Amino acid sequence: MEQNFDPKKGTTTVAMVGKDGVVLAADMRASMGYFIASRETEKIHKLDDHIGMTIAGSVGDAQALVRYMQAELKLFKLQNNAPIPVRAASTLLANILFQQKYFPFLVQLLVAGVDDKGPAIYNLDPLGGVTIEKCTSTGSGSPVALGYLESIYKENMEVEDLLPIAVRAISIAMKRDIATGDGIALVSITPKGYKTYSKEEIQSLLSSQ
Repeated sequence: MEQNFDPKKGTTTVAMVGKDGVVLAADMRASMGYFIASRETEKIHKLDDHIGMTIAGSVGDAQALVRYMQAELKLFKLQNNAPIPVRAASTLLANILFQQKYFPFLVQLLVAGVDDKGPAIYNLDPLGGVTIEKCTSTGSGSPVALGYLESIYKENMEVEDLLPIAVRAISIAMKRDIATGDGIALVSITPKGYKTYSKEEIQSLLSSQ
């Protein structure tokens, strides 16, 4: 992701729906044009125990939206004594984005999680447009990642089988996209909860390919 204002540049994120949950992956580089601004940028954020969000685009805009959503989901849980459904969370975020359409947040976001209706991924554009996805990627490296994903992804795969695919997709994008690099972050969300994988676990998955 970049410190300037093109939501299509500066990152690669991946999200896939599996039989028993969702998998999210992203690189860790933040860039300013051809300058690497950070090598440890967090691009997958936990919104609740059952929902995560990937961010691509303007760093400031994305981080503000993460804080906004985390607060709103906590408030929803307190008021309703239950976690928010994934679809409702994506609708809330879409409404926030749409309200700013004349001065838009320059981001592309993926909201993914698991609730009573099963696993789901929602892709949101800067103006609040929403699409439902099974397998998708955002950011400047997404064309490279999607080429690999579409050749190997199948619906109803187990989360454990999707993990190496996700890290491999990011790894491939890192080799071809100048704005993607400096490590991989990996998360799975299942009915058992939200899990962030260690560098050692990610390296083991890469080595298994």
